[in-house]
Amino acid sequence: MASIFTFDHNPPRVNSPWKSGQDAVKRPQVERSVSTGAAVESGHPSDSQVDRLEAEPQDGPIEYKLHLLLRPRRTYETMSTTLAVSGSQASRPPGDPKPAKPHGLPLASSNQTRQNRLQHLTTQLLWRLQQSSPYHSSARGELIIPKLPDDHAELSALEKPAKLLPGLEESNGALYEIGVADDGTFVGLTKEEMDESMTTLKIMAASLGCRVEVQRMKAVGTCEWINSPDASSKPGKPQLHHEDLWVAEALVMPILNPQSRSSNGSSRGANGHLRRGASTTEQLRVSLTGPTTSGKTTLLGTISNGLLDNGRGSSRINLLRHRHEVASGRTSSIAQELVGYQGQSILNYSVDNINAWPDIHDRAENGRLVFFLDSAGHPRYQRTTLRALVGWAPHWTLLCIAANDDSSVHPSAHSLSGADGAMSVGITAMDLAMAHLDLCLKLEMPLAILITKTELAQRASLKDKLNTVLTKVKATGRIPKLLTSPVCEGDNVAEVPEADLRKVQAEVINAIGASGDALTIVPIVLTSAVKGMGIGLTHALLRSLPVPPTPTARDFVPLALNPEQPDALFHIDEVFEMSLSRTQSNESAPVVTGYLRFGRLSIGDKVVLGPFPADEEDAGYLVPKDHPSPGYGLSIPHPSSAVFARLSARNRHSASRIDGEWRTATIVNIRELRLPVQTIEAGQAGSIQVVFDESVDDDMSDDDTLFERPRAPIARIRKGQVLAMPSQHMIETGLSLQASNGFTASFKTSDVKSLVVGSLVNAYVGMIRAAVRVLRVTRQRSNWDQRKVVSEDNEDIFGMHDHLELERTKSEADLGDYDAEYHVSLELLTNREWIELGSRVVLLEGGIKDKSGLEGYVGKVIEIAE
Repeated sequence: MASIFTFDHNPPRVNSPWKSGQDAVKRPQVERSVSTGAAVESGHPSDSQVDRLEAEPQDGPIEYKLHLLLRPRRTYETMSTTLAVSGSQASRPPGDPKPAKPHGLPLASSNQTRQNRLQHLTTQLLWRLQQSSPYHSSARGELIIPKLPDDHAELSALEKPAKLLPGLEESNGALYEIGVADDGTFVGLTKEEMDESMTTLKIMAASLGCRVEVQRMKAVGTCEWINSPDASSKPGKPQLHHEDLWVAEALVMPILNPQSRSSNGSSRGANGHLRRGASTTEQLRVSLTGPTTSGKTTLLGTISNGLLDNGRGSSRINLLRHRHEVASGRTSSIAQELVGYQGQSILNYSVDNINAWPDIHDRAENGRLVFFLDSAGHPRYQRTTLRALVGWAPHWTLLCIAANDDSSVHPSAHSLSGADGAMSVGITAMDLAMAHLDLCLKLEMPLAILITKTELAQRASLKDKLNTVLTKVKATGRIPKLLTSPVCEGDNVAEVPEADLRKVQAEVINAIGASGDALTIVPIVLTSAVKGMGIGLTHALLRSLPVPPTPTARDFVPLALNPEQPDALFHIDEVFEMSLSRTQSNESAPVVTGYLRFGRLSIGDKVVLGPFPADEEDAGYLVPKDHPSPGYGLSIPHPSSAVFARLSARNRHSASRIDGEWRTATIVNIRELRLPVQTIEAGQAGSIQVVFDESVDDDMSDDDTLFERPRAPIARIRKGQVLAMPSQHMIETGLSLQASNGFTASFKTSDVKSLVVGSLVNAYVGMIRAAVRVLRVTRQRSNWDQRKVVSEDNEDIFGMHDHLELERTKSEADLGDYDAEYHVSLELLTNREWIELGSRVVLLEGGIKDKSGLEGYVGKVIEIAE
């Protein structure tokens, strides 16, 4: 499947058939009630020139209806539009009078009861609304048909909107042409019939949580009918009535922000909108990592599709996003997949009626959703690997190590050359796998290891690999658990085996519960995507692994250390430029994707995005033409260049003096793992569409002709920025979020002292990947240093221990390094960034020969430089 964040840039829209053959200009939507006053003809001059519409399309959001009455129509003596019903208007000679409608034949009747007809019409409306939705599920919610009262009861009570039917959150509406035949000819309704039809349409729409907007009305003819006197009236002759015939166009739209009172204790946002409509299903975010050819994507394809691989990568084809990935078999981007669990049932694409992620959401309600991030394994794409491990902050990491990779050689990060990546010196697949393992252990993330391709492994080789892995895991104080399945698995696993669930519960979950720390246990599973070995056990792990508590704004540091936290923080990973889908205009409404670190965001909330460059400049627009990259994985200007000097000067500005660094916007749409929702909760991944409250013009200067500076769109959002909701305290005091020029990080390893002051490295903090310069590296006083000071105070005045000092110097230095803490001050080179105090940071040096590119330093941000 494609990425969860792949959007259709031409979403289905409702286009009025009245614009056919005319200059399609946007009509202002006119909200009016037909039943509250006399209907007047639309003021649009072009409407008078339209005497027929094109035939009704077979599918799509447009519906032609002669009427929406819940009763048969009366019998008319004459109708000037009657001939249009038979479709003979085109064949009638010009100037011939229209024959009268034969007396006694009703124009439309129905043998249905009122309730049955209402049910049929409402189901038809639901289908039309779904036709204008980019993604809709075939099994979302249950249609509730309003129960009609007695014939003489008032129907206005049924027009009160109900809760929006799930699955219609992103519908662009349905357009009804009332009084129009299927072939597009105008038949028309009297005012009384039009009012009844509109009332029925409002009842239908209200039952689905929608509203009705009348777009236009047009008089198309006249009619006559005889009103027969009944027994209750005075005796007399029947009266002949004359009246105009009207057609109308009505738009049915979902109600996204009901303003009704909360009866269930739902909380409200700052804008008063109800906080409801969030997904409540438990979610586990998992990153797959490992060296190239380790079978990550193939294994994920088997898990998500429920079909075994053919040994040539058949199960991974649907997960690859780019053509070059299919050609080379090498993943270069982050692919996402979703698998659901309900009890022991596995909800993937092998299950009937599951065609898209919203279907998995429906079937997994009150169960569990597992959101997979499949990262790249080749050293060339190390930034993609770090993005999946650091940027997305996965709850668990699955490290894949191929059991058969012994002598395969992979290009090193420094030696890549040529189209096929040929090289003279490289590293083995096992070396690359160990580099991934070391990084996962340094990051101190919950980890499970999957040994893939076991059907191709030799026993001795597999034993050596396991010994190496177990040794590394034990060296960090964590306990490896090798799991084997007690059941014989078939070719297709539709349910999680009960025996595998019990084994995982006994050996993994209970052990984690006893220790209270998910880092203590590292499950290891032998798998084969071809034979099916370990697939059921892997599903059992995914079904049972603990999900961390809901994140809060105080997870990293307490309130005393960081008082100016926003109420909600969303890390931005990808950006899609789109127009507002529910209008015919091209108003910009970009979509940002990522995950909500903490807090809660709802449709209609006022948020801020940033930080943006003060003068609408960023690194990409200031790099000289054909400027070479200084090294593998590091694309930054050289410190001696004019660009670097200019960037450094700009970055020294105080955040409080930078105008336009933060832009205000309104949330207009939210998807949580492709499911349209009203609200996204802390820890959930999804996408948010925003509309900026105001636009800022680009200030383009012509001073520097050495740089490529194309005119960029307003408010260019980039990866690594944040979307935040300011706290109430920030709103009251007028404070804004503070972007930083740099930061200081703390590292517990002595290896970081090898960083050279003034050198350039890559820093990964959250979704941020930034080029930084090392300003200083300082060693903090450790416990050993303090003990050493105390011993030096007891000076040996006779020099009895002088001969021992040289022998102790080396061992004391090693012990001091082991217990030392280093603080590294770093300066951002390209953009000012918003960095959360206490967040994890990874420093990587680029262009090191015979290295995997993942040998980095993992620390924690302890100070922000504004």
